[in-house]
Amino acid sequence: MKTIFLDRDGVINKEKNYLFKKNDFEFIDGIFEACYHFSNLGFKIIVITNQSGIGRGYYSPKDFEILTTWMLEKFMEKHIDILDVFYCPHVPEDKCRCRKPSPGMFLKAKKKYNIDMKKSWMIGDKENDIIAANSSGISQTILVRTGHKINAKNSSASYILKSINKAIKIITG
Repeated sequence: MKTIFLDRDGVINKEKNYLFKKNDFEFIDGIFEACYHFSNLGFKIIVITNQSGIGRGYYSPKDFEILTTWMLEKFMEKHIDILDVFYCPHVPEDKCRCRKPSPGMFLKAKKKYNIDMKKSWMIGDKENDIIAANSSGISQTILVRTGHKINAKNSSASYILKSINKAIKIITG
């Protein structure tokens, strides 16, 4: 199975610190078109997201699940199936194996779905997304400029794009 791994905040939705309410959730322009394109190419889509707001006590796992269910319904309304969502609730100080830049969530997804990492892609908005993807065997990576500031000179991303909708021209099969 080939997969497009997507970070959530800054890739699917506009970056807002510790987002957990539907009213604050704004989809990035072009996210549905890009995901529809990826699906038509035979890619499965998996979301990989750090959610330290849970570990910090800003919101609960239930709050995250409610927002995630709503987000997935919006994708389904556009005839886009998101295969799964993996999240890390820990704060950086926990030094867990799932929080990006560690590859834990990617490796868990690989094992669960028998994913061919060589044929897969990661689209993120932070270098930690790229580091985690590379550590799990994904070499095809994209950073988008719709989230955090990117230091292009020090990035190991394959591509740096203005937004996810530009990935349609890069990911063609």
